[in-house]
Amino acid sequence: MSRPWMLHVELLLVLWLGMVHAQNENLVVFTLGTFQNVSIPVNGSVEVNLSRIPAEVAFVILQFHTQHLNATISYTRVPAYGTSVTTSDSGLLFPLLPSQLSLSCFLLAPNDESVAGIGVILPYSLTDPVPGACNQEFPLEIDPNIYLLYNLYETTIRFAPANIGYARGTSPPACDVETDLSSRWRLEYDVYQFFLPESDLSERMMIKGMETVARGMNMMENGRKLMTLSSQDKTLLSFNSIPGQGVIYSIIVRDPVFNSSSSYVPVHTYACSFTSAVDGCTTLGRPSTKVFFTIAGLAGLLVCFLGHRFFKCELFCLGFGFGAFFFFVLITRTTTGTTTLDYDLRLALTALMGIVWGVALVMSWWRFGSVMACVVVAGLVLGFLVSSIVFFTPLGDVSVFHNDVVFWVTFSCIMLVVPLFFIRWPREGNILTCGVVGAYMVVLAVNSYTYTSLSYITLDVLKRFLNDDFSRAFISVPLQNIDFILISVWAILAVSGVVLQLYRERSRPFFPPSPYVLWCQERERRKTNVLDPSHHTPSLPARLLARIRQLTRHPEPAGERTPLLL
Repeated sequence: MSRPWMLHVELLLVLWLGMVHAQNENLVVFTLGTFQNVSIPVNGSVEVNLSRIPAEVAFVILQFHTQHLNATISYTRVPAYGTSVTTSDSGLLFPLLPSQLSLSCFLLAPNDESVAGIGVILPYSLTDPVPGACNQEFPLEIDPNIYLLYNLYETTIRFAPANIGYARGTSPPACDVETDLSSRWRLEYDVYQFFLPESDLSERMMIKGMETVARGMNMMENGRKLMTLSSQDKTLLSFNSIPGQGVIYSIIVRDPVFNSSSSYVPVHTYACSFTSAVDGCTTLGRPSTKVFFTIAGLAGLLVCFLGHRFFKCELFCLGFGFGAFFFFVLITRTTTGTTTLDYDLRLALTALMGIVWGVALVMSWWRFGSVMACVVVAGLVLGFLVSSIVFFTPLGDVSVFHNDVVFWVTFSCIMLVVPLFFIRWPREGNILTCGVVGAYMVVLAVNSYTYTSLSYITLDVLKRFLNDDFSRAFISVPLQNIDFILISVWAILAVSGVVLQLYRERSRPFFPPSPYVLWCQERERRKTNVLDPSHHTPSLPARLLARIRQLTRHPEPAGERTPLLL
């Protein structure tokens, strides 16, 4: 009788141990300041536990980061509005009670797929500012998260204001007191940016980047400080979107009285979708774009080394670029909403209008022969590129140039100054345009196959043409190894092209004459110069007709041949 009873006990014990083991599989124990890899099962949850919290810690922040899948982080096992947040870079802040030594929260997969990421819990003392403690906009009562949105033109981040630090068990200082040095209004916010390696979309690199900058001190050492905001400034910032380039944004709030700081939860973006089948992060660069810029790159190589020699080809390329740029802006701004044209169709129409402008410029030179007008067009193209380069530098992020009027006036002045030098040295200026602009077209062709920041020299200006709100965006982009290589290629091509053309054209006329003007001059010379033998020579059609009539009436004897054209 005792044997069946023992079997039942053993069976219950095995089942209980199995349940405990299953629960422990969904339990992750964190240590302060240590990064932890976490995998959330499909439609499941993971409990996060932290114990042995030191008494000097006033609050802790849990960060959880995934590459592109959303994860839910919640104070409770069942997420609810005001107790959870769902995003790829999420965080929760835990104010601690006087005797609290441990805490727990939950990570959940909101979609029907498993989620893997990296998490860390960072401690802060009572003198450190509390990120998001004066939140009045987002669901969490204390929200240390940075909320990020992006489109083709710009990336925006928003965050909730912080409060000054306070001890365990005490009431937080009021957020709505008047501006003074004893309240949150003394806090300052440093905005940092950290670029991941170019063209590297791997999860491993994203995790490595987050481990590098998750702590505030590490971001100060490795990131780039963009600006400092006061408590009176808006907590909304805009940056230039760089599709395919990983960027991490972080905000560090500082208390100048205690010389302390704390970090919001860093957020990252690639300004593209990992799930989109068209123009996703892994499929950037349409075939039509590659074809367009490959042809443009080959034409740029021709212009770089032979542009001045083949003047009509140079004029066609300059007219094509000038017309294509402004027509693309026009057609994009005028076709919005339900009338938006497909990108490939817009590109085809842009190429067609570029051809029309190129042919029109060549024909205007052929008909009127105005070298100065053509030189002015070349100077404007070079001036546009020079002005774009100027604003591609950190000068473009100066606050005064966020005003559209100031920006466009300054941009236009730089663009118009360059052609003035062409009046004094027209041939040298035209050859310089051929070398610099032609070499940059080669760089753009390379960009259609692999990412390079140099394309944003002109792309930032195009974005400002197309989007009225882009003026407020910070346009800083990283220069990494491939960019320095392409800068060297650009410089070598430009210098080689300029030197070669100056050498070859040293003994030639400054510019080739217009064919129409030559024809008019020849015709006028024949009419006025009676001593010129060609004055008495019939025209070519008349000579051909006379010769045909002669042959039909009096055939030549065999063996005799008379030239058809005398």
